[in-house]
Amino acid sequence: MGSSTARRLRWCLASPACLLFAVAVLLAMPGLTAARTRRYSFNVTMATVTRLCVTKSIPTVNGRFPGPKLVAREGDTLVVRVTNNINNNVTFHWHGVRQLRSGWADGPAFITQCPIRPGGSYVYRFAVAGQRGTLWWHAHFSWLRATLYGPLVILPPRGVAYPSFPRPHREVPLMLGEWFNADPEAVIRQALQIGGGPNVSDAYTFNGLPGPTYNCSSNDTFRLRVRPGKTYMLRLINVALNDELFFGVANHTLTVVQADASYVKPFAATTLVISPGQTMDVLLTAAANPSSQTFAIAVAPYTNTVGTFDNTTAVAVLEYAAGASAPQSAAALRRLPLPALPAYNDTGAVANFSANFRSLASARYPARVPRTVDRHFFFAVGLGADPCQSPVNGTCQGPNNTRFAASINNVSFVMPKTSLLQAHYQRRYNGVLTANFPAAPRTPFNYTGTPPNNTFVTHGTRVVPLEFNTAVEVVLQDTSIQGAESHPLHLHGYDFFVVGTGSGNYDAGNDTAKYNLVDPVQRNTISVPTAGWVAIRFVADNPGVWLMHCHLDVHLSWGLSMAWLVNDGPLPNQKLPPPPSDFPRCS
Repeated sequence: MGSSTARRLRWCLASPACLLFAVAVLLAMPGLTAARTRRYSFNVTMATVTRLCVTKSIPTVNGRFPGPKLVAREGDTLVVRVTNNINNNVTFHWHGVRQLRSGWADGPAFITQCPIRPGGSYVYRFAVAGQRGTLWWHAHFSWLRATLYGPLVILPPRGVAYPSFPRPHREVPLMLGEWFNADPEAVIRQALQIGGGPNVSDAYTFNGLPGPTYNCSSNDTFRLRVRPGKTYMLRLINVALNDELFFGVANHTLTVVQADASYVKPFAATTLVISPGQTMDVLLTAAANPSSQTFAIAVAPYTNTVGTFDNTTAVAVLEYAAGASAPQSAAALRRLPLPALPAYNDTGAVANFSANFRSLASARYPARVPRTVDRHFFFAVGLGADPCQSPVNGTCQGPNNTRFAASINNVSFVMPKTSLLQAHYQRRYNGVLTANFPAAPRTPFNYTGTPPNNTFVTHGTRVVPLEFNTAVEVVLQDTSIQGAESHPLHLHGYDFFVVGTGSGNYDAGNDTAKYNLVDPVQRNTISVPTAGWVAIRFVADNPGVWLMHCHLDVHLSWGLSMAWLVNDGPLPNQKLPPPPSDFPRCS
């Protein structure tokens, strides 16, 4: 070190101003800021809420509906203490968080924990590593997530810029949900009792507000105020129980930049489709000289179900801050021109939109796609039936006097009486689970054609065991047994790469050659297309028991799920740690 440099260093060390400047520079450098532990308290209580002129008591977190926003930076640890003060059991899932070696905090009831009983509490502790963007949290017991949900925003490390777009003027979480005038718990209880489909929701909502297209709701309208020329990030989350949704903003083009907390190559769209469980970060640039001061934001359902569904359109309002005041009356709001959303069953529009998603696949954000596969699986996904047992008034209300069921490879999942993760950790499997989930349907058939004569499903708590670091490919094939429809499949504990998709029946001989192994999108929830298939790949590098299930809660209630049992690796940092001391036990 030269003498002049040494003198400058001694002067800086003796100067408070220089020292503070040096510390600030270091803190601004990417990767040099210390990770934080962020603590939150969830007090689960009943609260009185009025929507659509119906006042009722609903489960909430901290008395708020929707629930509080959790914020972290990549690398932080979250500690959430949950206290259950309602009469239902409850658990919470941190949807999309990888939960690396923290499976005890993942949350699905009877998979990674037993429920938190009334009066009980549990502390969820987990790190957010290698992820940034929008995720969310929700209850994972029965249909309680109808009102128990909120955003989980993971910011990049301090000093790290967004990779493919400038920092927006403002970032706004926008949760797209459903409202039931009835108690959702009563809705699913009745459906399971009669064997038929459940009653549908009464409205769609923006951050819990239905908007002017519904009765008594003009004052319950979400308003997004913008300034001309500014760019806003909408952190979209589909929190609906049972509906995929089209989304659009009248006279505005959106730019998609992230999906399920993974960056994507930006692309423009006027209409989006987002499935339950999925998140999407989109940029909206307000016009410099808008043609109006008020524009409609709208959602409407996408479905091919043969049953009933909530075929309504919900509206929120985009308001420009400058200019004349926006219309306030219900009639004026209802007259706003709507964005041109596709027809409710437009599978072509969905396929075209979904084809745009590509990972950045850059040096900083590489797409680490497994090029070779150790284990291949083919999962036929869809609805089926059970015989009519314990009929109500002499009949069951499923197809042809049966009861609706759902399955993967004709296995309808049976929820155990104890935590699968606890059983795995203790190596006490007998009477809890069997490690024989089928890798393919026992009897192949024309999956998207004429259904087989026998539509009855089998039942069991069956899992797929995987050795640590196994490279896995799963082809998810829709079936038309009770009518072809899309199924948003969510994998706990992992992200996966969507390497291929198509219509009709999967053809290994031809379709594998068309896989995208360069820049496939990375997600945690993917919709199996109506009368089609999708192929995903992941590496089983996270020990534990991980649920994979349809995120249409009615299908989950009918058994459309399975679990992966990933064994420990040989190294200490590849093993499942012991459960925390306050871990909820099953009786």
